[in-house]
Amino acid sequence: MKKEITLSLLPADAADEQNLTKFIAKECEVVPAKISGYHLLKRSIDARSQQAKVILQLSVFIDEPAKAIPAFDPELRNVSNAPHTVIVGAGPAGLFAALKLISLGIKPIIIERGKDVRNRRRDLAAINKEGVVNPESNYCFGEGGAGTYSDGKLYTRSTKRGNVQRILQLFHYFGASPEILYDAHPHIGTNKLPQIISAMREQIIACGGEVHFDTKLTGILLEGDTIKGIKTAGGTTILTNSVILATGHSARDIFTLLHSKGIAIECKPFAIGVRIEHPQSIVDQAQYHCNVRDPFLPPASYSLVTQVYGRGVFSFCMCPGGIIAPAATAPGEIVVNGWSPSKRNNAFANSGTVVAVDEKDFAKYQFTGPLAAMHYQQMVEQRSFVIGGGKLVAPAQRMADFVDGRVSPALPACSYLPGIHSAKISEVLPPDINAALKKAVVDFGKKMKGYFTNEAVLVATESRTSSPVRIPRDKDSLQHTQIKGLYPCAEGAGYAGGIVSAAIDGERCAAAVSMYV
Repeated sequence: MKKEITLSLLPADAADEQNLTKFIAKECEVVPAKISGYHLLKRSIDARSQQAKVILQLSVFIDEPAKAIPAFDPELRNVSNAPHTVIVGAGPAGLFAALKLISLGIKPIIIERGKDVRNRRRDLAAINKEGVVNPESNYCFGEGGAGTYSDGKLYTRSTKRGNVQRILQLFHYFGASPEILYDAHPHIGTNKLPQIISAMREQIIACGGEVHFDTKLTGILLEGDTIKGIKTAGGTTILTNSVILATGHSARDIFTLLHSKGIAIECKPFAIGVRIEHPQSIVDQAQYHCNVRDPFLPPASYSLVTQVYGRGVFSFCMCPGGIIAPAATAPGEIVVNGWSPSKRNNAFANSGTVVAVDEKDFAKYQFTGPLAAMHYQQMVEQRSFVIGGGKLVAPAQRMADFVDGRVSPALPACSYLPGIHSAKISEVLPPDINAALKKAVVDFGKKMKGYFTNEAVLVATESRTSSPVRIPRDKDSLQHTQIKGLYPCAEGAGYAGGIVSAAIDGERCAAAVSMYV
């Protein structure tokens, strides 16, 4: 007999695989000898009461042989001589689109403006140590996209858009821990993602696909309203009747290129604010109701949201045991993001805390038209750079000092490697955004004990929460509403928000391409 059960266990008991069978047998009301095996379906944490519990959902075999889970088949084939499609961008959308195309018998040709994961590391080191930004190779641009070196969180609410489990299975197939298949909030970790991304690229090439690094899109060839090819910065022309545009949310030159060619794009509201860092111990104490976190529990996280002055304010991309990273894509701007290693064992916890902005905010600074949000975003990032003092040193302020409007006389230790400089965040953020953020952190302190503290530091600017542009596409064909053969894809086009949703959209675009190639 096969039976699905749910166990609520103390963290130490849930971690003890040798004794887990006795808890399973008790729940199934049989002796342990009758349990022939089980599969873990889902693992989550319930910290609502004083004693945190681990919740396990299991499929149990009783008095019958345990059946193995069928091996995942990515359905890859040789496409060396197949019709081709060009994919612009080797982030999760581009890579998963390529794998899907291969499974459908189409050859992907990926062009990526940045470097492969190995060579990209040198440019990240220059950002962290010297404050020098390579506009083509940084935390946002390069193999694997923004997610490769900024965390690899795989949690998504986009369950209606596609097969989330397939995306997780593909990550596991290419080397991710099996834990991502059953953890409620799966996470790979920046230390492990590069090898997984490399394995994907090697598989794409082994199947006959092509991947070209240091290859930047600079031109789109049209015949009437139909794609005929692309041009690159090196002068190469690639003829094609289908292009999946998966450039990510920071490819401002691509947005500008489309606009200059009269290809429709739209201004899109987004959210902007700061990254807030607490000692991880404060978050643990608040969420687990303890003085010291149980060693069998993961570092705690949080998710906070409120409405202030008619605006949504929310935490974003929370990184327990994490590090704040410099994510600028051009000199003269400061952008911060966050990431965690796989063990999430850093002493700090950080989260983007951002305020929704829209056309009314952009218009106050005379930014109008399809690129209004992008120019507003740039304005705040450049202001942050000037106030920070150069070399990516970021403006920062203790939380209570921020609310009280005073410069912090001294700043706490911070994980942001280029360094932080004591300044008023109000000099960086527009007044309406600053006011909403002040009210929100006080509200969050009422919702989460210990959150509102001067041990927390606000670091500016968290501004790349989503694309400031939407590239319109037909809801059925997924082609651009104006250009046949152009498939705007994932975060950069305004249709995804994170690794998994971007990967899903990449697969959807690949499937759409297969109907016309």
